Amino acid sequence: MKAFFLAAGQGTRLRPLTDDIPKCLIPVCGRPLLGIWFELFRRHGIDEVLINLHWKPEQVRDFVARNAAGLRVRFFEEPSLLGTAGTLAANRDWVKHEDAFWIIYGDIVTNTDLSRMLRFHLETGAGCTIAVVPVADPEQCGIAVVDEDQRVVDFEEKPRNPRGCCGFAGIAVAGACLVEALPNTAPADLAFDVFPRLRGRMRAYRVPGYLGDVGTLENYHRVEQAWRGLDLAESTR
Repeated sequence: MKAFFLAAGQGTRLRPLTDDIPKCLIPVCGRPLLGIWFELFRRHGIDEVLINLHWKPEQVRDFVARNAAGLRVRFFEEPSLLGTAGTLAANRDWVKHEDAFWIIYGDIVTNTDLSRMLRFHLETGAGCTIAVVPVADPEQCGIAVVDEDQRVVDFEEKPRNPRGCCGFAGIAVAGACLVEALPNTAPADLAFDVFPRLRGRMRAYRVPGYLGDVGTLENYHRVEQAWRGLDLAESTR
């Protein structure tokens, strides 16, 4: 199975940590974030990965060369950032024959069971399934409005007047429905430009286990504390 690992951002909110290393290689309890994801991929049948690159790309290439055993990894370098949807659009041919593929944001860490999320996606027949978690600051997140069947009836990025607290958690599994909704212009963003087009055809998967966002220094330090002792035990339960 294939996965996009979206890792091209410069991680400016993580400086000075990202002055010298790309965001996807920052250590979480001593282990590079991308290394944690490589183990999750192996555990859950994801064997092909596309990583987009921009900041310090040579470091990511070197890490992959030394740590990607069992995975087929391709790189897509972006001299100018294309945005999350722009990266997918530029590589739509890579997944055009896939019934389902993953989209992983490169600034999250989790021990949730990806296989369980995939089963949920396939059983519901959704065009796209997004992982969601409750958030305390919905004005700062992509918010899914979800009905009793976990169908996403609306999606809004950083709403001024949020209608819920189900925040998009940076993991999605999708198929042709999402590919067809990708814009032809870049830069473009999944939360702004694609997910709103899929309202009614998306499902929300409420993440069990732990999921943390390391996108800011404050969040990074919070994740470092929460991750100690967790590792990936939950991911195969």
